[in-house]
Amino acid sequence: MEVLVERLSQLDSHAAGAIRVVMFYDTLMRRRVDLAVLARASAGLAECVAGIRLHGTGRVIRVSPDGRPVPDPAPPASTAMAITLDEEEIGTVWLERPGEPTPLDELLLDRLSIAAAAVVERYGPARTTMADPALIELVISSGSDEAARARALRLLGFGPDLPIRVVAVRSERPLDQIGGLICPAHPVKAAPLADVGVVLAAKVDPALFPAGVRAGIGSAHSPDQSWRQARTALRFATERQPVVPHDSLGALALLAQIPHEAARDNADVAAIARLAGNPDDMDTLDAYCASGSLRRAADVLHRHHSSIARRLDQIGRGLGIELTEPTGLIRARLALTAWRLIGD
Repeated sequence: MEVLVERLSQLDSHAAGAIRVVMFYDTLMRRRVDLAVLARASAGLAECVAGIRLHGTGRVIRVSPDGRPVPDPAPPASTAMAITLDEEEIGTVWLERPGEPTPLDELLLDRLSIAAAAVVERYGPARTTMADPALIELVISSGSDEAARARALRLLGFGPDLPIRVVAVRSERPLDQIGGLICPAHPVKAAPLADVGVVLAAKVDPALFPAGVRAGIGSAHSPDQSWRQARTALRFATERQPVVPHDSLGALALLAQIPHEAARDNADVAAIARLAGNPDDMDTLDAYCASGSLRRAADVLHRHHSSIARRLDQIGRGLGIELTEPTGLIRARLALTAWRLIGD
């Protein structure tokens, strides 16, 4: 970034320094910079780490004087100030200066907080998790041009430097609760779209999904690709594995591309369809395929392993598959997964 003023350490007097700080931030605001640029410019001017936090989204930006992001944990701030918008405190700005604050630190933070409030007002991340479905659809649609997608993300509160993961959700729980739980300290927006809930998040922890939720998680590529991956991963979600990251599927994701007619005509899939009339047998087969071990399946089902062995032998004869052989286990798992995808 072009050098706008000399560094504070080179100023001749307090008054001249104050004028230069005000001019510095006036120039940044005229250039309509985003929060990341504000933080970098402030850190360079102050010659110490500068930070910005928005309470509504949990977004935190910490930058060193050389413009590089600074990882957590953060030391105590040497000087801090609230960001206020419409008489509401929406965040905080601070400096992490070693030693004593300089005489101009308060003025610098005052101007930074004003500039940050202007950015939030202009690009406006809403303080709620729920978002306009039209904006969400614009972000995830493969037909959107990049300029329109970037504008929609900005209106939703996602900066240009944030990775976006898309999550496809089916649940009786409200989407805003799910979004807040899975991404508690990062930007997150959600909206219902057709037959599925859509969550956009800067970071997703599969372990934080509440019970009763089935979800597919896309990777952090372009939002439209992440959405396609999330929808595919959701099709693989089961009661035993309710949350499925697309990255975890590997070659199994190819099964979602098989035409339904071709899957139905497969002998193994047809055998699974016949077995579906017996819930106990299906539960036993599912536990065995998911665990890959007779003893682990017995632990999951809370039965003795010899009982599970007899049941699997009976199921295998009905399917025409030797389930205790590695090849048989692979066949059964593929057939069971393909049968579920047909019914999705």
